[in-house]
Amino acid sequence: MSRLNRNRLEAGGLIDRARPLDFVFDGHRYHGYAGDTLASALLANGVRLVGRSFKYHRPRGIFSAGAEEPNALVELRADARREPNSRATVTELFDGLEATSQNRWPSLGLDLLSLNRFLAPFLGAGFYYKTFMWPAAFWEKLYEPVIRRAAGLGRAAREADPDHYEKATAFCDVLVIGAGPAGLMAALAAGRSGARVILADEDFLPGGRLNTMAGEVHGQPAAAFAAHVAAELASLPNVRLMTRTTVFGVYDGGTYGALERVADHLAVPAPFQPRQRLWRIVARRALLAAGATERPIVFGGNDRPGVMLAGAVGTYVQRHAVLPGRHVALFANNDGAWREMLDAAATGANVETVVDVRPNVAPELVEAARARGIRVFTEARVIATQGRTLRSFDVLSPGGRERLAADTLAVSGGWSPCVHLTCHHGGKPAWNEALAAFVPGATPPGLAVAGAANGTFGLGAALREGAGKGAEAAGALGFPVPPLDVPQVEDAPFALTPFWHVGESRGPAFVDLQNDVTAKDVGIAHAEGFRSVEHLKRYTTLGMATDQGRTSNVTGLAIMASLTGASIPETGTTIFRPPYSPVALGALAGHHRGKDFRPVRLTPTHEWARAQGAVFVETGAWLRAQYFPRKGERDWLETVSREVKAVRASVGLIDVSTFGKIDLQGPDAGTLLDRVYINTFSTLAVGKARYGVMLREDGFVMDDGTTARVAPEHYVMTTTTANAAKVYQHLEFCLQVLWPELDVSLASVSEQWAQIAIAGPRSRQVLAKIVDTGVDVTNEGLPFMGAVEARVMGGVEARLFRLSFSGELGYEIAVPARSGAALAEALMQAGEEFAITPYGVEALGVMRIEKGHVSGNELSGQTTARDLGLGRMASTKKDYIGRVMASRPGLVDPARPCLAGFRPVNGSSRLRAGAHFLPLGARPETANDEGYMTSVAYSPHLGHWIGLGLIVRGPERIGERVRAYDPVRGEEFEVEICAPGFIDPEGERLRG
Repeated sequence: MSRLNRNRLEAGGLIDRARPLDFVFDGHRYHGYAGDTLASALLANGVRLVGRSFKYHRPRGIFSAGAEEPNALVELRADARREPNSRATVTELFDGLEATSQNRWPSLGLDLLSLNRFLAPFLGAGFYYKTFMWPAAFWEKLYEPVIRRAAGLGRAAREADPDHYEKATAFCDVLVIGAGPAGLMAALAAGRSGARVILADEDFLPGGRLNTMAGEVHGQPAAAFAAHVAAELASLPNVRLMTRTTVFGVYDGGTYGALERVADHLAVPAPFQPRQRLWRIVARRALLAAGATERPIVFGGNDRPGVMLAGAVGTYVQRHAVLPGRHVALFANNDGAWREMLDAAATGANVETVVDVRPNVAPELVEAARARGIRVFTEARVIATQGRTLRSFDVLSPGGRERLAADTLAVSGGWSPCVHLTCHHGGKPAWNEALAAFVPGATPPGLAVAGAANGTFGLGAALREGAGKGAEAAGALGFPVPPLDVPQVEDAPFALTPFWHVGESRGPAFVDLQNDVTAKDVGIAHAEGFRSVEHLKRYTTLGMATDQGRTSNVTGLAIMASLTGASIPETGTTIFRPPYSPVALGALAGHHRGKDFRPVRLTPTHEWARAQGAVFVETGAWLRAQYFPRKGERDWLETVSREVKAVRASVGLIDVSTFGKIDLQGPDAGTLLDRVYINTFSTLAVGKARYGVMLREDGFVMDDGTTARVAPEHYVMTTTTANAAKVYQHLEFCLQVLWPELDVSLASVSEQWAQIAIAGPRSRQVLAKIVDTGVDVTNEGLPFMGAVEARVMGGVEARLFRLSFSGELGYEIAVPARSGAALAEALMQAGEEFAITPYGVEALGVMRIEKGHVSGNELSGQTTARDLGLGRMASTKKDYIGRVMASRPGLVDPARPCLAGFRPVNGSSRLRAGAHFLPLGARPETANDEGYMTSVAYSPHLGHWIGLGLIVRGPERIGERVRAYDPVRGEEFEVEICAPGFIDPEGERLRG
């Protein structure tokens, strides 16, 4: 046997001995095999010390074999690909893997910060609350820098991540989470019915505990049975088997978040291959079969390298053909751990001692152990351990105290079902006294639970339950479920006596191994009044480690319960939130980083506009046509003036697809709109649109836009381009937090619809040419602020809105985005006889200023509806967001700057946005400031510059003259205050 694989069994396991792999840990080269994890390969090579604890820097060894690992956290790879806090127990070994221990200095073997252990009496629960209070001046100069330097575990990469991440969406009928015995049978039952099935498992090898068992299932080794079922599932066209995939969260509407580690088992991803892929899985039904997590027992010295969970010992022996140590002992309170050790002994492990807290253990287990020469202690405790890495432990039994040799101490305090995902909608787990564990309580809609995750620990029962619930899920969706031959496996008797903490312990007894939380710390929290589970967690940091308390929470709760005299269910449990396991920020970001952090969005008519010679400008995240220059035009102002004149004289078109578009449906949609807008929308007639103003909670204007009612329970809202995401987020907050009882569904449809506005006295004639037969666009059929669903261009679905931002007769035509360019071409052809002119956002801005319409410059976040002359819109018959705060004295002060128009006294003066208004003859200082110019434009209709602005008592001062002072350019000019509507103030043009 190779010296480097001295703890590897000669045969057995699920590793591929024909594929040896080299890897490096802390600069030393070792060998493993395909099918190993980093943890199993380290154990095979005799590496027992792998890390240091967070607070005291105590030596730590491999504790588990799964995602619950609190100790074996390493840095993987190097340089730009360095990834801290990777769990060695779930890191799939690959050739060339580089791993480094962390949280130590200068080395793992000699960590100077381990001197912290001598300060343990002063660093107990809540020490940072008590220690750093005085003197106050020391906080910034000493305490905070020291704490920041000590905080954290591994080191993040300093260079940019060279890998790529993807996001994807999948739809299925049945999602099965976990590919253990229950999950495999559930997926098989649902898959054979013809339902679309996704089976997701975080392991790279499906099978769960079937891969760690020594027995047979259906006449073949358990692992072979798992491989056979997985192969059949992979062959079914309606089944997707997703290994290396963790379902980390349950969200609304049957949506599940999942992370697929596409290339984490490779040194470098293949070209064009993402490293990880974030999945959004939408499932009609889901089944959780995520298994259970083994719990330890808390006793003195239980953190020493060599102490590990009993199930982990079995996993390394059976699956990886690795002996975790040469002299193995067991400390347990349940029958399952005995069987685990007996199977390990039969496979080749040297199990020498079993210590059980129970006075009576099943005779057949005791006889089987003694038949193998295993020494048995009942009604006994492990009270202490010795060695830098474990070399011996002390047992306290009715016969007295005795010290026994061992380099591996397997510990088992029972099993806790993985209920996390069942609680992501706020459900709380229920305590099962027989199992001494929390089991699922109320589950999210559509989610069922089977197998060990449901507290069904027997293998045969788990197989049956998985098959039954998989068939039930598919059958509920209408799929014919054929009978499934479920393997008949006899369930081993399950017996357990709850036992959490050895009170006679010698030395520190750790509850949370990563954060160095001891049983004594729980006692301190109790003594100082932090007895609530949420207070206990935060005061002691119990369960706040990277393993999220999988192996510590229940034990900590049990110790607190014993101190308070309450039961464990009365003590309660902390809240489980997504993600279930860590998710890299790169995966959450996907492609949205670097230049793609805010990718440029193109309108549906972008290429058409480019062909028309458009000059583009960034508008928020969009690239929009700014203007369309023609040959011979000297500058942009000449071009924009031509476009404005063409619209006012005949007809022009502009792409307004960038406006935010939000689809609202449901019986309470009108109620929601009434609560977010200052005016009323529930009374809006079907087929009509209305302009609305939305306030923030502080009473200032958030956004404005039009909302149309296209059906009794169906509204379509438009927002400004810049605030589209903000408004949608606001509506979601209202529905999810403020008024969850409202029955409304929202969808952002900005990208789904292309929308083109045509304006000008000839616009109706142009529209009439492209609408299909039977669509009435006359003044009676489609009046001002009308909205109809119609067909255009020979059958294309469309929505027609009679709206105007320019002050002219105008319409907006919305079609599916794929038809946007075709619509532009059709309008240009239809308007050819009227010299139809494409215009950009500059001309649109000129016309809205001429008309006196407010826009982004006026909606600055510092203006109220009253400031903008929209105060009369505010309903006095209903409540709405911002109503109370908008009535604060400072916001209704008559002296507040209000909207007004401005024209230069000298017609040749060029106005400047940002110029401040001063009384004539007043000095340019803050005390004399009366407001500022928000928007300016050259009006080709009037032949001079005009502007909109906010000035003290603006509406009352029409005709008064003031100075407009621009300190940036060193300019000033005299302006006359006028009404903000410069053209067609009565609105005759747009209603014509």
